[in-house]
Amino acid sequence: MSDHLVIFDTTLRDGEQSPGAAMTRDEKIRIARQLEKMRVDVIEAGFAAASNGDFESVRAVAEAVRESTVCSLARANEKDIARAGEAIQPAAAGRIHTFIATSPIHMEKKLRMTPDQVVEQAVKAIGWARQYTDDVEFSAEDAGRSELDFLCCVFEQVIKAGAKTINVPDTVGYNLPEQFAGLVRSLLERVPNADKVVWSVHCHNDLGLAVANSLAAVRAGARQVECTVNGLGERAGNASMEEVVMAVRTRGDVFPVTTRIDTTQIVPASKLVSQITGYPVQPNKAIVGANAFAHESGIHQDGVLKHRETYEIMRAEDVGWTTNRLTLGKLSGRNALRSRLQELGFVIESEEQLNAAFARFKELADKKQEIFDEDLQALMSDEVVTPEQERIKLISLRVCSETGETPQAAIALSIDGRESKVEAHGSGPVDSTFKAIESVMQSGASLLLYSVNAITGGTDAQGEVTVRLARGDRVVNGQGSDTDIIVASAKAYINALNRLDTRAKRVDPQGSTV
Repeated sequence: MSDHLVIFDTTLRDGEQSPGAAMTRDEKIRIARQLEKMRVDVIEAGFAAASNGDFESVRAVAEAVRESTVCSLARANEKDIARAGEAIQPAAAGRIHTFIATSPIHMEKKLRMTPDQVVEQAVKAIGWARQYTDDVEFSAEDAGRSELDFLCCVFEQVIKAGAKTINVPDTVGYNLPEQFAGLVRSLLERVPNADKVVWSVHCHNDLGLAVANSLAAVRAGARQVECTVNGLGERAGNASMEEVVMAVRTRGDVFPVTTRIDTTQIVPASKLVSQITGYPVQPNKAIVGANAFAHESGIHQDGVLKHRETYEIMRAEDVGWTTNRLTLGKLSGRNALRSRLQELGFVIESEEQLNAAFARFKELADKKQEIFDEDLQALMSDEVVTPEQERIKLISLRVCSETGETPQAAIALSIDGRESKVEAHGSGPVDSTFKAIESVMQSGASLLLYSVNAITGGTDAQGEVTVRLARGDRVVNGQGSDTDIIVASAKAYINALNRLDTRAKRVDPQGSTV
């Protein structure tokens, strides 16, 4: 019999720490519902003590999700843990994930604590967490660079204190697969009562080895993998959930474990996370990239046509590539739209909200014949800030771009209910549009990223634009979509400006992550 491998998804917490990837409460709920639909075991919904916004997001996910365990991260102090415990209280199944650093460099330079103090604090943290839930996970931050004897000591004490899951993070992506597997194997052999807990790993991708290290740890005895959709995360990201899941499934001859993941929901989850965070998936990304099942070579094409398994070790259908092509058109009604939006994870709370969505849908249907799921997701993302937070709105845009002439943009904006009109020149139609907006707003923000993707195929496809702005220590993404790329660009820039003023500042846990 194969063991169950717990899939712990931290897209909403660690994935959100990617620059500009911060999500609203409603966006987190949409992703959480998709993760639940995918049958993820544990959803780490956030770091409740980071801000009031993070607390409310964790609590909202705890209220919305019924089939997956909802988890909140907490530093090993009483205040953080109390906040986490309160946030997960509505969950059908809740977990507190507490951590403290254990490597010499972190203890000395960051915590300024002795090893004995770290052990004492870790044990206290488990006690505080157990006041709120019996499902307590403990992580030794930077375990990959920690001393083995000290790790054994810490883990022995937190298991005695009541921790149910022990996480071994490769926080800085420093380890190699054989080395990391050896560490996990040694811990399972040396820590008393190791068989009484679930051993987990959380690997970062700084050397491109997060998935390899995670899988090596599974073969060494780990039975939980912490990962994210699309490998999203701080710095180079985390272990990619879809790669871990499909590696275990495809190579059942090597891995004595199975997951409960509905793999047909992988691609929809990937597209949703990409659309919400503004982080596009590279075409050659394993499993979820646009080219993952494409064959250009004539030899490969001939082989696949004769027998699929000559060059394909997985079926595209098994990961969801053909499950989201239901189309709507200009003759589709409100009920059809409501039904499809609900299937995509959008909650329609009132007739007014449905009517507003339907009006945008009809406007889009007049521009293109078929509307796909990706179009609907982009259409709904136009309301990523609440109406009361949307200080700046686009009224109209006219752009003139002619060979041999300097492009010019004339734009009308509504700012706090007052209309402003302005014109500006630039090196191109997008540049002149952004300069026109800035001439009015004078935001002081720097443009870090401008990205355009076609949402679907065809010349009538919507263009989805992502704009990343930075001002001080704030980094935000803005998204906009339209069949006109210049209009989509203006929407994205305005959306980012609105977000700059509405995002609550987050607290970085201990200045680092597990």
